[in-house]
Amino acid sequence: VQLVESGGGSVQAGGSLKLSCIMSGFMYSTYCMGWFRQAPGKERELVSSIDNDGDTEYANSVKGRFTISRDTAQNTLYLEMRSLRREDTAMYYCAAQPLLPCVAVVAMEYWGQGTQVTVS
Repeated sequence: VQLVESGGGSVQAGGSLKLSCIMSGFMYSTYCMGWFRQAPGKERELVSSIDNDGDTEYANSVKGRFTISRDTAQNTLYLEMRSLRREDTAMYYCAAQPLLPCVAVVAMEYWGQGTQVTVS
């Protein structure tokens, strides 16, 4: 299994970005997928998650601004980010856990290398 993120970059506050994560070899009917972020000097935090039933969760700080989605045919996870704020600046990681819905996940098994988002 390999997860590869893309779509990060630099944007002004109020702008938008859409992150993508291609999940090669991730062929499970039950799963949890998510986006995490880590800013310098801070702990990694869950931004959003989605499972095979389409149930989604969002951190309070991004509710109403970010949207997680997936394309099962393309094995791709997305995070659409709008109304970006400086505090959204971080390295963003996609992650996946097979065989469990998100409510049962303690830790994700598979991780990407991350894509940097900088909001100025």
